[in-house]
Amino acid sequence: MIYSLRGKLILIKDGFLVIECSGVGYKCTCSLITSSFFSEKLGLEISIYTHLGVRQDALDLFGFSNLEELECFKLLTSVSGVGSKAAMGILSQFAPTQIAGFISSGDSKSLTMAPGIGSKIAKRIALELKDKFSSFKVSNESAQIKISQGLENKKEAIKALSALGYAQSEVTPWISNLSESLTVEEIIKSTLKYMSKGV
Repeated sequence: MIYSLRGKLILIKDGFLVIECSGVGYKCTCSLITSSFFSEKLGLEISIYTHLGVRQDALDLFGFSNLEELECFKLLTSVSGVGSKAAMGILSQFAPTQIAGFISSGDSKSLTMAPGIGSKIAKRIALELKDKFSSFKVSNESAQIKISQGLENKKEAIKALSALGYAQSEVTPWISNLSESLTVEEIIKSTLKYMSKGV
């Protein structure tokens, strides 16, 4: 099993990265959040956590910017009917702590915001993983309220940015990594500054 890679980041595309290690380029399928995390490190040496997916007709290497995302991916794909593509779709939309918040509170509806996740699959995820996200769970009620408000602010910011002509797929990776404490206006300002760099 390939647990991690350290090498030069030589290519970033939608949905994957290529890391060169000792002359070999490893293609790592990743979430939009992970590709955004490494967006300014092209040509530099990076470290990335990985998971090797074994199928009958292929070997797929998945890359993650942190251990929480890797563990979340493993949990999601352990649910019947949730493949790697669906799991990556969820992780492209939400951070692991957000996913844990939805699942611990039984909020399957929020999971349906991820591409390709219908209500039936979302309910199955919430049911089967409710007791398995202990390491991600928010420790107290006030923190849960803070995260809930932060999610609402991010949703409102995405709506506002969509009205300005920005695609949700463009701004979501950046917004997902922002602090839950930011106001809607602060989120919009930060995102516009980020997008103006042409990343």
